Amino acid sequence: MKILQLCNKSPFPPLEGGPIAMNSITTSLIDYGHKVKVLAVNSYKYQVDSSKLPADYVKSTNIEFVFVDLRIKKMAAFLNLFTFKSYHIERFKSKDFQNKLIEILQNETFDVVQIETIFLTPYIATIRKYSKAKIVLRAHNIEHLIWKRLQSNCTSLLKKIYLIHIVRTLKMYELKVVNQLDGVITISKPDLDFFVAHGCKSPIKVIPFGISKKTIDAVNPTFLANNFEKINIGYIGSMNWMPNIEGVEWFLNHVWEPISRQNNKLVFNLAGRFIPKHFYDYQIPNFVIHGEVESASEFINSNDIMIAPLFSGSGIRIKIIESMLQGKPVITTTVGAEGINFTDRHDVLIANTADEFIDAITILSQNSDLRKIVGTNAHELIHLNHNMSIITPLLIEFYKSLPSHE
Repeated sequence: MKILQLCNKSPFPPLEGGPIAMNSITTSLIDYGHKVKVLAVNSYKYQVDSSKLPADYVKSTNIEFVFVDLRIKKMAAFLNLFTFKSYHIERFKSKDFQNKLIEILQNETFDVVQIETIFLTPYIATIRKYSKAKIVLRAHNIEHLIWKRLQSNCTSLLKKIYLIHIVRTLKMYELKVVNQLDGVITISKPDLDFFVAHGCKSPIKVIPFGISKKTIDAVNPTFLANNFEKINIGYIGSMNWMPNIEGVEWFLNHVWEPISRQNNKLVFNLAGRFIPKHFYDYQIPNFVIHGEVESASEFINSNDIMIAPLFSGSGIRIKIIESMLQGKPVITTTVGAEGINFTDRHDVLIANTADEFIDAITILSQNSDLRKIVGTNAHELIHLNHNMSIITPLLIEFYKSLPSHE
């Protein structure tokens, strides 16, 4: 098959959740003999120098970029309050991107156009006009639910009013656009259930995030020897995403502050891109900020326990999947574990309150055998449920099942 993949940011280098999820599909489709062409948004927030991409990646994907100014403009955001349009969606409308898309569709024929995230769905009409390809949305999240959960936790009245507008307009758009597509792919079952319950009539299927068989087979979980001097607890994630910021702040204030003063053998290691400056102001014992690390897998392997204190968002948390693959016991929330076929206390530990997080950290830090058991189970779960050798054929089968426009 020949697939045009529209990406809201470059899938390469895969440095954070979205690009990792997109790149996984890109490379796996190519490995299975399909032709993939990538058209990606470049922006100030996530800018890629195309000249520095690996030559073989550029050749295999024929990747092209269009710069889109996604910076939030105060006046435009304010005026948007008086409309029924989603400002988050409007920011992605670009004449330059549309023209490049038209040029590609006029010069090449595709079987499928896969749109990554709802942010590029404003180009559905353009695709319909210039192509007979099947149009499939890959919904990484249910976007308005991320903002709804943030709105619920917001204490500022003015900010809450603005968030209500964001949620309302995003929801209206999101639930409408899913019925303008030939197919919808969700990364998690809860997201599929939500769309179906709210009127999605388009063919829809769960295709979870996957890791290449080569990568999975190369991972041989190593379990750190019991260290009576210290237990390292790690978190890694992109720190310019609001749910991550919210979750780590909550963890520091409500979990790490009390537990670190009770047990000085525990060390909390924070890694990620774009860590806000205020995190460096925390005066809490044994809190180490690593910033952006060269190797996520090496950072994960250097820790005894990984955490993911997430209270908003949807879809699936790729860093949790990667930590589980490495054989690390993960403590996360019910929200954080969405989309993972987990069993609590078997392959992950679920904690939704500060006391539950403290209890889980205490139990795992005191029992190296339990850490190894949970980590081993976690690795096996990822091997069985998130392996691209299983997932890619399901994706192609879904493509082929969709009605043709011939």
